[in-house]
Amino acid sequence: MTLFRLDASIRPQGSATREIGDVVEQEWLAAHPGDVVERRHIGVDVLPADAWGTAVDASSTPEAERTPAHREAAALAATLVDELLAADALLFAVPLYNYGVSQHFKTYGDLVWTDPRAHGVRFLEGKKAVLVTARGGAYGTGTPREGWDHATPFMRRILADVWGADLTVIEREFTLVGVLPEFDGFRDMAASMHAEALATAQQAGKALGAL
Repeated sequence: MTLFRLDASIRPQGSATREIGDVVEQEWLAAHPGDVVERRHIGVDVLPADAWGTAVDASSTPEAERTPAHREAAALAATLVDELLAADALLFAVPLYNYGVSQHFKTYGDLVWTDPRAHGVRFLEGKKAVLVTARGGAYGTGTPREGWDHATPFMRRILADVWGADLTVIEREFTLVGVLPEFDGFRDMAASMHAEALATAQQAGKALGAL
């Protein structure tokens, strides 16, 4: 079996989403020892910023009239969809950046949509997927920034409602406690949130591995 894992953190080391994603992956591998984990790290090995526009243009350009850039962008989009379709389970680790979705994940999603197999179709219908996300502050009900997280709802809509994946979401907050002095009073709360996210990741990884 194959697990496809996508990371979008811009941090090569110390990523909160990568830490939690690692727990999910380890549990999946425990159930599937020796099986394959296909990886794509769009936060470090970034997708070309102009690929989406070029792929969109390619989709309305007759094959004989396509430029090399058209073909390259269309081939990249096809590869992204191939990776999703070939996997038995999916893991996405995508942090909140500046209250919105990672630009790298947005580029990724836009490129996927340009492939005919994904355009307007729930092409991941029923496929098990886990989304790991992390936020530096707190955005829950009753907090001063309730509703400021514009990334997690977007990713739920794309992965589950539009693409059709059977999605489990793992969220961790207050990752900047210990980094920003103004958050020092929330150390105990942050530690509890961290432990809860890791425990949830273990459960989600076991469920993902039970396929």
